[in-house]
Amino acid sequence: MSKLVALSELARAAYCPRQLYYARRDDERAPPPEVGEIRTLAFEYPRLLTASDDELRASPTALSPATYRANLRQLRERDVWDDITDPVARDALLTGKDCRGVAHKLVGDPPIPVLISPGEPPERGVWEPQRVRAVGLAKALAWEREDAVERAIVEYPAHGVVRTVRLTVQNKAAYRRALTVARTLDFVPPRLGDSAKCESCEYRTTCGVKTRSLKSLLGF
Repeated sequence: MSKLVALSELARAAYCPRQLYYARRDDERAPPPEVGEIRTLAFEYPRLLTASDDELRASPTALSPATYRANLRQLRERDVWDDITDPVARDALLTGKDCRGVAHKLVGDPPIPVLISPGEPPERGVWEPQRVRAVGLAKALAWEREDAVERAIVEYPAHGVVRTVRLTVQNKAAYRRALTVARTLDFVPPRLGDSAKCESCEYRTTCGVKTRSLKSLLGF
């Protein structure tokens, strides 16, 4: 049996193999403290829905109080509301055939895994690194329970947004690609080049990628 891959490494592999290389080299696994503060919001939706403007401004939400409440009201109308506000488990370590990682929640009956992201959601769907990680959680849960798990949930609590990730052919293929990268990475991968991904990467300086502004690209 191949060595189990951490799901956090799969997410980095999907984002940028070179980032995964540096993270492994520096043995950086623990998220910064502010990540935990944002993830806590995902367990407080009912309270946040009725919180005052001052309370919301003092919390690590990313939107105006009015917009945040509106998002939570929309979320409350969805079938998933009861499940995500009353999880059957928190911080459940799941171990599958190929990978292992923590589901921040298990919700529903039968349960499905939830990944809580501290970041901003895309306009539609879920960012690829989070899709890969969510698929890995679903596969690990299915392996443990010996029963199919066909979807997972990704929450963006700072924005009051919740998205579903289904185990489609495309999403499972992305998972397999990331798994292959994580298992075979034993060299420094090439740089991505001038990529938007590099702008927010914590290894940008170490990596040596030079990002260019729009003005420089246009010759101003």
